[in-house]
Amino acid sequence: MIGPIRRTLTLIVLSVRDMLASAGPVVLLAVGVLVAAYWWLDPQPPKTVTLATGPDGSAYAEFGQRYAQALAKNHIQVKLLTTEGSLANLQALRAGDADVAFVRGGSADPAADGEAGITSLGALFYEPLWVFYRPAALVKQAPAAPKSAASAPVSVTTLGQLKGLRVNIDQPGSGVPEIVQRLLQANGMDANALVTSPLPPAAAAEALLGGYLDAMVLVTAPESPVVERLLRAPGVALMDVAQADAYARRFPFLQPVTLPRGVVDLAADIPPHDVALLATTTSLLTREDTHPALRQLFAQAAQGLHSGAGWFNRARDFPNTRTSELPVSPEGDRAINGTPPFWQRYLPFWASNLLERMWLVIGGLIVLLLPLSRVVPPLYTYRVRQRIFRWYARLRGVEAKVEEGLGERDELLNELDELDRVTNGITVPLAHADELFALRNNIDAVRRRLLAKRPG
Repeated sequence: MIGPIRRTLTLIVLSVRDMLASAGPVVLLAVGVLVAAYWWLDPQPPKTVTLATGPDGSAYAEFGQRYAQALAKNHIQVKLLTTEGSLANLQALRAGDADVAFVRGGSADPAADGEAGITSLGALFYEPLWVFYRPAALVKQAPAAPKSAASAPVSVTTLGQLKGLRVNIDQPGSGVPEIVQRLLQANGMDANALVTSPLPPAAAAEALLGGYLDAMVLVTAPESPVVERLLRAPGVALMDVAQADAYARRFPFLQPVTLPRGVVDLAADIPPHDVALLATTTSLLTREDTHPALRQLFAQAAQGLHSGAGWFNRARDFPNTRTSELPVSPEGDRAINGTPPFWQRYLPFWASNLLERMWLVIGGLIVLLLPLSRVVPPLYTYRVRQRIFRWYARLRGVEAKVEEGLGERDELLNELDELDRVTNGITVPLAHADELFALRNNIDAVRRRLLAKRPG
């Protein structure tokens, strides 16, 4: 039993060795090409990415947490960079301190930032310009009114009505002071017409509710906790922008939107009537050198986080590429307007990303290997036959001595016996067994001729 088992194991080992030796050069070539392509294309993204959000408690900060949770499913850690707001986010992006950032419309320089390699992953949501005020402060400012009109509510519909009031215009870096300045200039006013303060939104809301401010301006998404709180707060009203269409004509980054009656709380009827507002569109911007796979992940996450209906939009209005000020990256355009490859639905992220980044290399390698693979079977056959044919040279030498009558009979017989012993130890696949048997028969034939020519 030991002999057949040993012979079988030897045959397996030799077959594997011959196959490796035959296919080895082709395999090494393929592996070398793949390694070089992997190094050049760098398909796998970094494990960490920095997202510039905004102040604590803002809508940007809230969305930043959601993006971090979405990308964590693919083992990507999102570092949230807290900033003063949109302008600070854009500066962080320009300086390379952030890879991705929320940036409000009107903040970027489309020409300069586009040339600098900053692109958009799509417009995400509306950020209305909210002007909250205390009607009681307006009553004090208003001139004495006839008794018949004393009970009429005081409401703000134009920025000119805020003249002389204590108004918070958000902190520097948020981009809101610059917007307010431009709107005041359009109304023939400047910042000196208001008693302004630079508090962050949360602190300004506390000051407004405490009576230390008469009004506050902020630009943020309705998901902001500050907005939710002030819309429900007694003694605080929201400015109904009567000239919304006119502002939108003057400032391309603004557009009129409507806060529908009851959208905040149907049961409490908040707001009690439709409110006209101005809104900017916030986009998710990224750097050109941010890894394409990370851009793809953010663009796909945006689809899940911003495609639902909101206070100012219907379902699937966002994300979009229509309202983006900067060029949209290929990853953003494909995620928003295209169809993702089918393998993304079945493969994990790392495998799907690897296939997507290297499919061209893999396809080219297959085309290259198809003709090269035809060399492997003949080379394998040659290596197997070589174990047999190498002994024909020695047999031919013995045969020549027999024909020419050279050498001693016993020496030649011993040499043939040695050849016979060696060939009995040769192991070849069954497909080549006939060639081994032919060698043994030829050895026997030479032996018979030697014995017949030199009898006794």
